[in-house]
Amino acid sequence: MVAFRVAAAAYPIDAPADWAAYAAKQERWVAEAAGAGARLLVFPEYGAMELAALDPATMGDLAASIDSVSALLPKVDSLHGELAARYGVHILAASAPRRDGDGRARNAARLFAPNGKSATQDKLVMTRFERESWHISSGHISSGAPLRLFETALGKIGVVICYDSEFPLLARALVEAGAEVLLVPSCTDSAHGYWRVRIGAQARALEGQCYTVHSPTVGEAAWSPAVDENHGAAGVFGPPDHGMPADGVVALGAMNVPGWTYAEVDTANVHRLRAEGGVLNARHWVEQPGAAVLPGVEVVDLR
Repeated sequence: MVAFRVAAAAYPIDAPADWAAYAAKQERWVAEAAGAGARLLVFPEYGAMELAALDPATMGDLAASIDSVSALLPKVDSLHGELAARYGVHILAASAPRRDGDGRARNAARLFAPNGKSATQDKLVMTRFERESWHISSGHISSGAPLRLFETALGKIGVVICYDSEFPLLARALVEAGAEVLLVPSCTDSAHGYWRVRIGAQARALEGQCYTVHSPTVGEAAWSPAVDENHGAAGVFGPPDHGMPADGVVALGAMNVPGWTYAEVDTANVHRLRAEGGVLNARHWVEQPGAAVLPGVEVVDLR
């Protein structure tokens, strides 16, 4: 059981002039959070779409932007791996579309540990925009398990990307595998979308008696047909029970204001409340009539 500071980004989509400008932005954000004592940094869904600005020929093309960003992912991942090691932090990098060998694009979030290890969680349930306009496919993992639980020096961490957080069985499978913290990177183009994800994040914290960390994109990027408008507030949530905030809000940033939101996370609280909370939601899940069979979870050791 570990106590640490987490940083959730309300991340603005910019149009970097070149790779050096993008890399400098990433380092500024990481350096700021690490300097504030954060050991886990959470960036949002599709934050990497700002990289489409590096290719003027495709930056305004919805379909072509997938390939231009996907082609840069190895370079992006190398940068985040270096930053995680240099600053001694865990980083959930902003997710990006990844073109796979079967020709399909998938939305991939990658978690980097300071020891050089990393692993990926793909988004599993696509929104209408992803399905109907952008043609992003549901994620897959080679082992056959659609979900991954990351064993880290900070504890057991799961990732439910944006819309995935609105489906309780995904988070529940991670909780049953031992998740203490769930990361919820998001990208929503309206306040309605933001609230759907936030309500999902808070509900998952209640059901699983765990922490959830919500990181959204914010601001306007009129040049991008994919992430042109972004609304949200970064937040950290927990179960509303003894020793935690009565409303379950551990920390909350301002709506649509870029920057980090920090919170202190103590995984001992998760174990304490699951054992002796005022309610025992995690334990009593199985008492629901028709409790469903859960998705498979692959445990990945990043320690």
